[in-house]
Amino acid sequence: QVQLVESGGGLVQAGGSLRLSCAASGTGFSIRVMGWYRQAPGNQRELVAVITSSGTTNYADSVKGRFTISRVNARNTVYLQMNSLKPEDTAVYYCNALVLVTNYWGQGTQVTVSS
Repeated sequence: QVQLVESGGGLVQAGGSLRLSCAASGTGFSIRVMGWYRQAPGNQRELVAVITSSGTTNYADSVKGRFTISRVNARNTVYLQMNSLKPEDTAVYYCNALVLVTNYWGQGTQVTVSS
């Protein structure tokens, strides 16, 4: 069973930075895609950023130029560097991993940006 453990959320003022980390364990297969999604109260879960095992990335328009996703394949770990944070970035952030044809999710980590 694949498990994803996230860390790095918290409370930050607008304009500040946070770095999220997510480590995957329990799989002997290559993780094709890893990424971050977020869900604010009353909203649907939305894509923030994803990265393939070869390093191809995709970002939501709302975070382009402010967030950077990266991964270390040997450690099955993905990171999300979040700069210039805005109050509208406030949400629970979920790590995601695509292993073969199955999506796995972390438990979520809260990010709160105060104005």
